[in-house]
Amino acid sequence: MAEWIPKLNPAVDLRKLVLSPEEGFVLSRLDGATPVRNLPALTGLPVERLRTILTRLVSEGALLPAASVATPGGAPAPGASAARRTGASATPAQASGAATPAEKDLPTLDLTAQEAEAAPDDAASNEAAPMEDLPTLDLTAQEAEDAPAGATSDKAGPEEDLPTLDLTAREAEDAPARDASDEAEPVEDEPEVALGNYRQLFETRLHPLPEDQRVAQAHAAEDPVLSAFCFDPVPGVIKAVLENARVGLAHARLVARYHRNPVGLEALCGRAAFAADAGVRRWLVRNPQLPAGLFRRLWGSRRLMELHKVSNDRDIPEGTRRSAREVLRQRFTTGPAEEKVELIINTEGRSLAALIGLPVDGKTASLLCGRTYRSPMLIQNIARWTAAPPALIAHLLKQEAVRRQPQLRTLLSRHPNAPAEAKRGA
Repeated sequence: MAEWIPKLNPAVDLRKLVLSPEEGFVLSRLDGATPVRNLPALTGLPVERLRTILTRLVSEGALLPAASVATPGGAPAPGASAARRTGASATPAQASGAATPAEKDLPTLDLTAQEAEAAPDDAASNEAAPMEDLPTLDLTAQEAEDAPAGATSDKAGPEEDLPTLDLTAREAEDAPARDASDEAEPVEDEPEVALGNYRQLFETRLHPLPEDQRVAQAHAAEDPVLSAFCFDPVPGVIKAVLENARVGLAHARLVARYHRNPVGLEALCGRAAFAADAGVRRWLVRNPQLPAGLFRRLWGSRRLMELHKVSNDRDIPEGTRRSAREVLRQRFTTGPAEEKVELIINTEGRSLAALIGLPVDGKTASLLCGRTYRSPMLIQNIARWTAAPPALIAHLLKQEAVRRQPQLRTLLSRHPNAPAEAKRGA
């Protein structure tokens, strides 16, 4: 049986449509490649509810209607199966299963109900009723249960290839290598349209409820209600969301981004799988309510280069940037020499302004002296660094870039740790 693949209508501006939060949630899960039989497992909604939502989306113009497809061997198309369920009789051409060449070569014109009513002559010449062109979910309850296993279609890929929600907490704990790769790759967040639907659902339906009732519902809620609860400002509701068996990284990122209570953020970071996620970390440092102690606990073992980026990111609140500078100074005194050299070289010495008064160990000085320096900016910043080792100043004086620029040589010769002969020459 031919399967309908719901696709967005490119000619319609979705922002101008009046949709419910559930309809917006279903729209955000459609990628143009997933058949309808996989939508119950993808969205978590019942089959009958999905049938109603998809029919309304087509009638509103948000989705393209399903085209009538002539299947080989006389198999009925989706519109024909809908007609059989409603008691409509098939035409002689459909009963014989034969398709004329014109039917195979010409594209099918899918009329909506309004267009069909406006053209009674055309409707009389065609046996198919206007409402039969509307796509329906050709799924029984048994088919919906068998759909995730991929047993109903050879064309459908394995379940893990389908666009589903992010990993649950247990799956994330069992995949540390995947979490490590997320640190290096940009993470994808929910579309802004979906976020607006979640917030609208919370403000209109959930926020007016008493706090104890919201806590009880959050323990067993499913999407999109579970995602809407992530906007709740009460820490008790957030704790109930985190205790929900269906909670995943997508919900953790919503909490890190929108929750404005330190108690709720502490509960979020109490889950190791969530605290290790790159998306959760990115939104946590941008949250103005992130406690300084929680930041030190989470970023105390991060690389020096990452701490430097946090301390200089203007999208991060000043309190968090201040904590990052404090952690950076503490880590610079005890961190590996390779990280110290990486920080100084990659920032062209700009990071040294935050490290005033901190000395370097012998290994760091040795690694710095083993490099060739060509950047005037890096040489100037090291010359202004009062803790620069004498060996490093002597090494810089031998560089070709310093010999060609007298102002750099003069700047290095005035350094407190410059060699005596260099000071005399200056």
